[in-house]
Amino acid sequence: MKAGTEAAPDKTAGATGGRRKPTFRPEVQGLRALAVLMVVTYHVWLGRVSGGVDIFLLISAFLLTLSFVRKVESGTPLNLVRHWLHLFKRLLPAAVVVILGVLAGTWLVLPQGRWPMVLEQTWASLLYRQNWLLADAAVDYYAQDHASASPLQHFWSLSIQGQVFILWPLVFAGSAVVWRLLRRRFNTSYRAVVACAFAAILAASLTFSIDQTATNQAYAYFDTRARLWEFALGSLLALGLPLLNPGRMPRLVFGWAGLAAMVSCGLVLTVDRAFPGFVALWPTLAAAAIIVAGQSGSRFGVDRLLSWKPLVSLGDNSYALYLWHWPVLVLALAATGVESPNLSQGGAIIGASVILAVLTTRFVEKPLREWRWPQVRSWRTAVVIAACCAVLAGPVAVWQTSLTSEEAATAAQPRELAPGAAQLAPGNGGTPAPAARIIPAPAALDNDWAGIHAPCVGMNATPDPVLEGCRQAVPPGEISKRIVVLGDSHAQQYLAALAPIAEARGWELVTLLMPACRFGAESETRNAECNAYNRASTAYVLEHRPDAVFTVATLTHEEAPFETEVPAYLEGIQPIADAGIEIVGIRDNPRFTFSMPECVQRYSADAPACNPPLSESLVDPSPLEGYRGQVDGLHLMDLSDFICAGGSCPAVVGNVYVYKDDNHLSRTYVESMTPMFEERLLAATGWT
Repeated sequence: MKAGTEAAPDKTAGATGGRRKPTFRPEVQGLRALAVLMVVTYHVWLGRVSGGVDIFLLISAFLLTLSFVRKVESGTPLNLVRHWLHLFKRLLPAAVVVILGVLAGTWLVLPQGRWPMVLEQTWASLLYRQNWLLADAAVDYYAQDHASASPLQHFWSLSIQGQVFILWPLVFAGSAVVWRLLRRRFNTSYRAVVACAFAAILAASLTFSIDQTATNQAYAYFDTRARLWEFALGSLLALGLPLLNPGRMPRLVFGWAGLAAMVSCGLVLTVDRAFPGFVALWPTLAAAAIIVAGQSGSRFGVDRLLSWKPLVSLGDNSYALYLWHWPVLVLALAATGVESPNLSQGGAIIGASVILAVLTTRFVEKPLREWRWPQVRSWRTAVVIAACCAVLAGPVAVWQTSLTSEEAATAAQPRELAPGAAQLAPGNGGTPAPAARIIPAPAALDNDWAGIHAPCVGMNATPDPVLEGCRQAVPPGEISKRIVVLGDSHAQQYLAALAPIAEARGWELVTLLMPACRFGAESETRNAECNAYNRASTAYVLEHRPDAVFTVATLTHEEAPFETEVPAYLEGIQPIADAGIEIVGIRDNPRFTFSMPECVQRYSADAPACNPPLSESLVDPSPLEGYRGQVDGLHLMDLSDFICAGGSCPAVVGNVYVYKDDNHLSRTYVESMTPMFEERLLAATGWT
């Protein structure tokens, strides 16, 4: 990763050779190389977060601060606009080349359903807002299934750096203004003023980071505000370094202790669930100790290792290596079907990444950095930046337009060509579906999700903050029945059929849903948040007294046993039944170890891999049979014969994707089940 305006590669006459500037610190360049090696090896072989990125952020601010302080103290104009243009002229070309490579790999390797995500993240990466996109999507950066991850996901840290590279010069400039106002009266130094600014940023950001990591860690990981303290620490290190002059022995201790702490961080700490709170002090302080150790003057110092020419050379290519390693890993695993690379496979991935990084540095980054024409005028630099953006923006815009057109054409085809679940009805069971496009289009699958969106108000409102996601659908006219939907996303998916039935029949719907939280009584199989949500949901139902609740009454699994009863399900519904409220319990749908629509896009709808055996999807007899007669008012529904048929559970039925991923039914398919859903619901409950 690029470390800043005065990053070590930019203290050279060339990225891999030539005379270094006098201010060049080879041990810092070696530290950067070691950090990128940590990131790469942890990603490839360990599937964990190493703390290497945090070290990059600290080094970025450290070198940036050295540069700006020298400028201010020497009286050199900061010229921020020119600085920013020069900076992004250096950063963008290599990033654009890598993203173009990712787009080519996406077209060749990834299934169509993942194309829209990659294209959306392309814009976010180009505009340095990838971290906010991932934060809003609450991406699990630590998921070890890299084959299904985004090949551009790693741009989150580059986006944070880009944002700080805009913010930090403003802090330097503002501090310079304050310093000039104060020095006449208080004889203060510029370093003291800017140190106060960064100390305030560090305190505020670290406090915020600790709080957010404890309460919303998935979002905090990508939140720039929760990372500013790491940059501030690097800046304070640069400002305080001249005041530190440890002897040879302390330098030896600082260096090797810092290196040991740095390398062991990802193994010793639960980095994946604790960053970027106070735990991130471990790798950042370790790197700070190495920088303080500096040039030890001893052949036993850690600087001898970090100044090793091959390591320094790798540091020259660290930005490009960081850019390439993640997409090479993701695309290689997606192409081969390997879930986790072994030693030789991982070595090949790293080797390919290093080769691509060296080529990118040698033929893209270095020539553009040394090109004199843009350096003469700022507008010329702006032209280069605009050209880089255009080279990427053009293909992305064309590709997105093509996907939109395909999506519209698929949606516009006559609906009778895609009967969906109706194809499995007794009258159509032996009739093949007509030749047509499979709906929805792959680009639309990600959003093919059922739900109601109006917040609960009036009589349905609740002051309980646990249930802040309460939603309602109130039909026009007189309400004939009130139903509360309880549970998780597997209950939510059936709203595609239940909501239109409710609207037609004058039923009011209220949803109390929490992801991955199946409704039932308190159980050790659920986390504390889920148990609390179910308690609150039960209290809501008993207070509001609806006519019925709708639940999912079985639980499917990826591996055997493929279907079980929901833990503490009967205990959970008993208080509701005792209150005279009816309960509808529907059988769960199968779940798999792979994405069903992606299977179809890779192979075909008829491929055996995309039609898993029924015996490996659901159990016989159904767990619903164990519930019969146990609780008065419990009505059981089973629609599995419209999901699985003929001894298999297909990914496509009647030219409709049955699933939107590996376990959720698509909204389009559930909509096609509406007549059968209504018939089974009325038959089970006796409602009219």
